[in-house]
Amino acid sequence: MRFAILVNAGPYTHQASDSAYRFTRAALEKGHEVLRVFFYHDGVHNGSRLSVPPQDERDLPKLWRELAERHCLDLVVCISAAQRRGLLDASEAQRHGKDAYNLSTAFRISGLGQLIEACIEADRMIVFGD
Repeated sequence: MRFAILVNAGPYTHQASDSAYRFTRAALEKGHEVLRVFFYHDGVHNGSRLSVPPQDERDLPKLWRELAERHCLDLVVCISAAQRRGLLDASEAQRHGKDAYNLSTAFRISGLGQLIEACIEADRMIVFGD
């Protein structure tokens, strides 16, 4: 089975991000293919490289990074949603005259076309969060 995953919630505001991570990890471990994980709305906060949760909490951005590295996952954050929330990669920061960036290198910024493409190519699209 080929999945496209959509994550609409931030890592610490809703259970959806953790559920998406657990589902994605389980699907990969069972031999399924995850074409792309697309982060939209507050879900883009999963891509922050500056997140520092307390030691007794799960570090979901780090878990997503590790999962992506282990399985060559395509983690995409929506460019519009990311910019509205101050989440930029190095090239977007430079383009907008900002002196810093905060998107983890395990994630990439792109548009909604990447979500549509994943939905077309996948057997199932699973949505986590509102």
